[in-house]
Amino acid sequence: MCSKRTMLYVCLIAGLAMALALAGPSLGQNYSTATEAPSGYDNQPNGLTDQATFSMDRGKFEEVEAIGDGLGPIFNAQSCRECHQNPVTGSSSQVKEFRAGHHDSTGKFVGATAFLADNTVTIPNRSLINQRAICPAVDTITVNGVQQTFNFPQTQGQERITTAETILALRMSSNTLGDGFIESVSDQTLLNLASAQCANTGGAICGEALKVAVLEASGALAVGRFGWKDQHASLLSFSSDAYLNEMGISNRLPPNNVDVTRLCDVVPDPNDNTPDSEGLNDVDHFARFIRATKVPPRDTALAASSDGVAGATLFHNVGCDICHVSSLTTAPAGASVAAGAFTVPASLGNKIFHPYSDFLLHNVGTGDGIVQTGGQETANKMRTPPLWGVRTRTELLHDGRSVRFYDAIQQHRGEAQPVTNNFNSLSTTQQNQLITFLRSL
Repeated sequence: MCSKRTMLYVCLIAGLAMALALAGPSLGQNYSTATEAPSGYDNQPNGLTDQATFSMDRGKFEEVEAIGDGLGPIFNAQSCRECHQNPVTGSSSQVKEFRAGHHDSTGKFVGATAFLADNTVTIPNRSLINQRAICPAVDTITVNGVQQTFNFPQTQGQERITTAETILALRMSSNTLGDGFIESVSDQTLLNLASAQCANTGGAICGEALKVAVLEASGALAVGRFGWKDQHASLLSFSSDAYLNEMGISNRLPPNNVDVTRLCDVVPDPNDNTPDSEGLNDVDHFARFIRATKVPPRDTALAASSDGVAGATLFHNVGCDICHVSSLTTAPAGASVAAGAFTVPASLGNKIFHPYSDFLLHNVGTGDGIVQTGGQETANKMRTPPLWGVRTRTELLHDGRSVRFYDAIQQHRGEAQPVTNNFNSLSTTQQNQLITFLRSL
C-alpha cells in the first residue's frame, strides 16, 4: 500500500499501468487462442517461407549494389545489411543517418536545401542528407548487360548544406527482425491502444496514431508503425523508401520511382523494375525476408534471474510499460492490413509478441525537430522504440546520445517525466534490477 503523500503519484502511475495491462481484450488481443511468435537469432524463418526461400531473400537483403545497378547518385549504404546486421542480418546496428532543416518565418519546419556539384545543383526541402556519393569517379560499369564507361572525374556529387539549416539530427538504424508481426497488427488495435492510454492516464500520456500513405495501395491510408516518425504502415512501403533514400535505387512504387537528382546518373529510372522468375523485384524480396524473420529473443538466463524477475515487476510498477507495451497480438490469419495491401498469413496471424512498444508517436523530450509524414505537431515526437533486442545495442535512443540504460532513462522528459520521477524514487538496488531486466531484452 502507498500511504505516504510523496508516494501518491507513484501509486497512480502504477495503477494506470495495471489498467492498460488489463485492457488486453479491448486492444484486440485474444490470449485464449493466440500462440507465441517464434524467436531467435538463428537465421531461420518464422514459418512464412521455407529455409531455401528465406536464405535466397536474405541474399537479396545482403546483396551489395553497384553503380550499374542504379546505386546513388547520392546514398548512405550499398546493401540493406549494412544498416541492419547486428548480431544477424535484419537486426539493428550503430549506423546513423543524418537529417537537417530549419524553421521558416512562421515557425514551421522546412526540410534542408542540399547543394551538389559545387553548388550548381540543388535539392530543396529534403530532410535526409545522404553521406555518400558515386562521383567524382571514373569506372567501367555494366548497365542492362552492356559495359560502359562511368566518367565523371570532375563532378562533385556530395550533398552539402549551409548554415541556414539550424536543425541537425542523427537517426540510428533500427531493427527489422520480427517486423512482419508488427505489420500484422490491425490498425484498430493501435487506435484502441492510443485511446486507452490517453484515457487511463487522464491525458498525461497520449500516443499519436498517425495515418500515412501505403505506397502500394494508391491513395489509401493506414496507421504508421515503421520508421522513427511512423512514416510507413507496410514493409513493402518501408523497403521501397529505404531502397531509394538510403541506396539511391529507384523502384516501381511512387513517389520513389525517380531519383532525386540525375547528376552522374547513367541508369534509367526506375532501377529496380525487372521482375524475376517469381515476378518479384528486389523490394518484394526485402519485404518478404523481413516478414519471414523471427522476433528478437530474450536472454533467458538473465530474464529468469532474481534481479531480472524483480526488474520486470518494477518496469511495470513505475509505468514504463504504458508506452513500452510488453505484449501485442496480431490480427487473425486472413485479415487484411496496410489498407488491404497485405493479407495476414497463418504464420503471422493471431500471434502474441513482445516488442515493448506501442508504436505510437510521443513527445518524451528527446525529439529531433524533424517533420516528415505527420503535421508540425510531430516535430518533437518520436515512435516509441521497441525494446526487444536492446541488449545488442551500445548507443541508445533515436540518435545514440546515451550509452548506458540509466542515462537513457534520465533523458525521458515530457510525457514520460512522471515515469522518470518514479524510477528516480526507487532505491539504487531497485534501479539496478530494472536495468537488469532491460539487459535481458
